[in-house]
Amino acid sequence: MSETELDLEVKTPRRKTRQNKIVDILATKVACKECSLHQLCLPSSIDGNDLEKLDNIIERKRPLKRNDHLFQVGGQFTSIYVVRSGSLKTYSPTVDGQEQVTGFHLPGELLGLDAIGKGMHPCAAKALETTSVCEVPFENLELLAQELPTLQHQLLRLMSKEIFDDQELMLLLGKKTAEARLSAFLLSISLRFKQRGFSSTEFYLSMSRNDIANYLGLAVETVSRMFTRFQEDGIIDAERKHIVINDREAMQQIAGINECCEDIAAEETQKTL
Repeated sequence: MSETELDLEVKTPRRKTRQNKIVDILATKVACKECSLHQLCLPSSIDGNDLEKLDNIIERKRPLKRNDHLFQVGGQFTSIYVVRSGSLKTYSPTVDGQEQVTGFHLPGELLGLDAIGKGMHPCAAKALETTSVCEVPFENLELLAQELPTLQHQLLRLMSKEIFDDQELMLLLGKKTAEARLSAFLLSISLRFKQRGFSSTEFYLSMSRNDIANYLGLAVETVSRMFTRFQEDGIIDAERKHIVINDREAMQQIAGINECCEDIAAEETQKTL
């Protein structure tokens, strides 16, 4: 069964809330001083003059088209990147020539920190749609961080978050049921959109069912079946990549988490601000 056919299996949502602020990643453009998402990747205490210094070393690359690579496995590490608009996935090649998806990156999120240690990228980053990024040359960033202690502290916090995210992924993949994995994934995406000022109950998924299944360690047929089951139970509405969460509490119960756990995750992200 093709990916398109799997997407078409999902039922048309029964209702859409026009009042909600729905995020369409293609329309989410973030640019340092005027960037509405700059507090997601910059320390909140940085002042205007220091922000201008940082802005001067940032290079804004030409937009990536869908399936374009930002960097490849084994590529030399020279910069870290911040997503301005669109989204990317990171993946590592497997021994049998397949891809293992390791993450999805939304506006305001950073890529490339995992390459600092060895000086080369351990994974590849591919655009899921038309995507713009800010490129921050790491050598220049290190020099500037020596002048700005808050920026240096922020880098350490972001590296800490990388470790936290890896632990979260291991916990997610350790969940026994497919329902729990998919529920936890949708709640995670929901929380990340909320932190960007968008609706946490209605959003678009830029990643394919195949990529979601790969990331969660499930068969794509299983993921499609879970989406259908969640709709039949009234937990969500889904039309292709448009998702509406109707019953958050039910989803939290399936995932084995509660609002307290989500608050902790939100606080961990806020520590990077």
